Amino acid sequence: MSTTKLVIVYYSSTGHNYQMARWAEEAAKAAGAEVRLLKVRELAPDAAIDSNPAWREHVDATQDIPVATRDDLAWADAIIWSAPTRFGVLAAQMKQFIDEQGGLWAAGKTVNKVVSAMTSAQNAHGGQEATLLSIYTIMMHWGAIIVPPGYSDSVIYASGGNPYGASATADGNGLTDELKASVQHQARRTLSIAAKLNA
Repeated sequence: MSTTKLVIVYYSSTGHNYQMARWAEEAAKAAGAEVRLLKVRELAPDAAIDSNPAWREHVDATQDIPVATRDDLAWADAIIWSAPTRFGVLAAQMKQFIDEQGGLWAAGKTVNKVVSAMTSAQNAHGGQEATLLSIYTIMMHWGAIIVPPGYSDSVIYASGGNPYGASATADGNGLTDELKASVQHQARRTLSIAAKLNA
């Protein structure tokens, strides 16, 4: 059986979704997957980024992360999206990247991709579930196979109980060991379903 190819595509302004993507990458590699960790292009102007020191620090610290392309998505058996919420939907940077994939979709190359998603928001009721649903709505149009974590492991409850996908809060206490366990379970579950489909 061939190795499962996983792309983890994230957008992160101050680092929460980046860290979640790294945790997913770690679990996926440990499970034997071939993994590409990729970011989407930053759309915000420098003036906005410079207004938040944490945002500037994160942008500067992740210059070496490759930017995702259409070819990366075509290559992948599975995709994990990680994007923060903006007013209850996915951040514009991620939305633009997905919107640019019309050619891939039109060619039928998004059909049966296995997908899952993670997110973060400022606080516990900041739109995490709505953001994940907004990503999954797009994935339905793609004909993708959506693999949420559900309540498939007790780590889901320990990290806040979100069955749609791992979700962090950006209030200073969001990147917990419990969240890491939830992210890594979600990554392994995504790979497991992709491997079954590939078989």
